[in-house]
Order: sequence, then structure tokens, then C-alpha cells
Amino acid sequence: MARSDSTFSHDPQQEPALRAAIDAVMQGVAACRRVRGQHVTAISKDDRSPVTVADFASQALILRHLASLTREQGAAPLLVVAEEEADVLSRHEAQLAAVVDAVRPDWPDATPDAVLQALAAGTRPADGEPFWTLDPVDGTKGFLRNEQYAVALAFIAGGVPQLAVLGCPNLRHEADDDAVRSPHGLITYAVAGAGAFELRDGSPAHALRLPLAPSRPDRKAVRVCLSVESGHSNTSRIDDILARLGRPHEPVRMDSQCKYAAVARGQADVYVRAASGSTYSEWIWDHAAGALIATEAGCVVSDLDGRALDFSLGPRLTGNTGIVCAPGWLHPLVLAAAGSRPA
Repeated sequence: MARSDSTFSHDPQQEPALRAAIDAVMQGVAACRRVRGQHVTAISKDDRSPVTVADFASQALILRHLASLTREQGAAPLLVVAEEEADVLSRHEAQLAAVVDAVRPDWPDATPDAVLQALAAGTRPADGEPFWTLDPVDGTKGFLRNEQYAVALAFIAGGVPQLAVLGCPNLRHEADDDAVRSPHGLITYAVAGAGAFELRDGSPAHALRLPLAPSRPDRKAVRVCLSVESGHSNTSRIDDILARLGRPHEPVRMDSQCKYAAVARGQADVYVRAASGSTYSEWIWDHAAGALIATEAGCVVSDLDGRALDFSLGPRLTGNTGIVCAPGWLHPLVLAAAGSRPA
């Protein structure tokens, strides 16, 4: 469960990495906000998914920051699995120039070549090696709509997230489900075994850490957090699960890993995701940070068969099918409604 006080206890050897991760995500969030304040356009990647100047600016700043930490510590080269590719940006001269402008408040001497190098910083890990995974703008369509999106960073070792930072620029501070967009936002973060916490976006990293708190079993209705984009999930199976679960409530719909934060903070009771096709596997950067934060807040995160998420199999969660994130009292009920035995 999340801790009930404001102290933050963890392995001191992880402290520099945690500070660096928080600072890096805050730089990414700031870049997204700068871009969001302008006219935002998207280009299409090879898979036809959208990508914006904010995606590239956020990733360049974050990987540059992590690479700097790695050099300062004299450690091995940065190992990272990140969503965006420098090759995509290099083919769009106007967008590259806009990315350089977007990063300069935090990187005054940035150049196009340096930005492309930062985007490609680090190398893919070999099997069994610890690594960072990054989604610089999780929920790009939410970002384009000026709704929910997240900057998601996690460190994975042994196939399990060990450290996570999730910047949610539009998520409300208050644990209610009225207006889901806020001008302030917040950052949630966790270290495995040390609890999950939040700080209000824009505060320094040493500000008061607040424990998260998922919902309790005395709720009369279950608030389900679902994706805005219907194409991202098997909606018919989710509808069947919710019908079997009962205690319906109007769904809380939002993009990105903000859904994990919403469940961890009690703004929703459960997040359910079913694969949109029999061969589809989730990307690890879409779940690693949120899964650790929700787990450390007292939730249980698994696939629809009750298996723990396995982040050791490459960029995709090929060993898992679907996602269930819910407090401990609710998780087995969702698995039963999905036709699975409790984990």
C-alpha cells in the first residue's frame, strides 16, 4: 500500500537516478506545454500513427538528461527503449527546426544535428540488461485535442519496472471525476518497494511527496477508466466484462497512462484494456511507468488472464494479453468477469 506519511524511503543508490528521472520528465512536460501553446500539427510515422514536435522535443531533452547522468556516474552507455526515431524527424526539415526551438529554453545551444543525436541517444539493451523505457508523449491524440496525455519514463531490471516517473500535465489534483482536464497537472512517481507519490507539476523535486490512495470497497458503483480511442481496444469484450462486473458508473475516458494515475489516486476504480486483435501486443513504454506507480499505490496490475506483466521480452508485452489495473479488493472481481481465475 502507499505510505501514509510524507517521508520517502528507498535505496540511497537509486536517489541520483530518481532525481534525474524527475528532472528529465519535468523538462519533457515543459517542452510539451510550450509546443501545446502554439499551433500544433502532426506528421505520420510509417505505421500511420501521429507524431508531433512535442514528442520529439520531449524525447530529445529526456534522453540528453539521462545520457548526461550516465556520463557523470562513469557508468556503461545508456541503454534505452524509446518510442520515437530520429530517422523520422530527419526527413522533415520544418519540424526539425521547430523541435530545436522547442528545446532551447532548457538547451540553449541546441542544433539540428545535436537534437537528432539526442533522439537516438543510448542503445537497445541485450537480453537481461537493465534499461530505461520512454514514451515522450503517451497519448499523442489526447495531446492534439488538449486533453489527457503523459510523459512516461521507467527503469526496468529483471523484467520488472523498478523506478517510474509519469508526468500528467492536464490531470486534476483533486480526486474526483468531474472535469478531467486541469491547467496545472501533476507528476506521479514510484520506486519499487518504496511506495508511490506525487508532486504538483512545476514544483522542485524536493517538494512534499504525497502518498497515492486507490479507491476502497465501500463504493456503490465502479468507475471504469477507458481509452478515448475505440480502435485501441476490443470494446465489445470490455463491454461484456463490465456487464458481468455490475455496479455500473459512467466511464472515465482519457488517453495515455494517466489512466493508471487516475486509478492509483482514486479518480477511477479500474482500468481495463482488451487486445484489439488476436495477434496484438502492447508496447512496453505504454505501460511500464503507470504499472509500477499503480502497484506501489496499492493496486494490482496484470493481464486479463491474471499474469504479471513481463517487460523482459523486448519492446512489446508479447507474454501478456490485455490489461487490468485495480485495487486489491476489485482486481479478482474483474478477472472473474473476464472469465479468468484471480491471480
